[in-house]
Amino acid sequence: MTDSITPAQSIVGYRPGGRPKDDFYPTPDYAVMALLEKELFFGGSIWEPACGTGSISKVFEAEGAKVISTDLNDLGYGKPGVDFLTTEKLLAPYIVTNPPFRLAEDFVWHAMQLKADKLCLLLKLTFLEGLGRRELFKMYPPRSIYVFSKRLQLTRNGVEYRNRGMIAFAWFVWVRGYQDSPQVYWI
Repeated sequence: MTDSITPAQSIVGYRPGGRPKDDFYPTPDYAVMALLEKELFFGGSIWEPACGTGSISKVFEAEGAKVISTDLNDLGYGKPGVDFLTTEKLLAPYIVTNPPFRLAEDFVWHAMQLKADKLCLLLKLTFLEGLGRRELFKMYPPRSIYVFSKRLQLTRNGVEYRNRGMIAFAWFVWVRGYQDSPQVYWI
């Protein structure tokens, strides 16, 4: 990041030439706990395919879940060198992750092709927008969207800024076979 980029531009991923290749925004514990208060995982295994430093995995593990943690990069947690988008085998029936935002749509398509029972992605609320995603939502409507009433305070690459909480986030939850309208909740 250069000095000419403001903290706000950094958080939303702006930089000359586009987003950094491998964005890393650790998920706050309270955001994961909010999901756990709303969704049941029935004791099944969970795959965290963009585990980073383990922020999501650690919360689930503390709650007694078996978590398979992988990541493309080696950030000190889980099995590195695993590209979720090229995997051909589902490692657990439930997938929970905070994917690189520029790859979020690809994550949904791939998880559905792998036949995940449940997919939970922490995404910008603006994920709902766009003509390109219209086909995705027609074919695979999320069952639930849990919108954070209070904006999350994410960090970029572990660096905190004074002006945090600038982007609206939600947990988007897909359940295999669901074809009805999404239900929107506030957390």
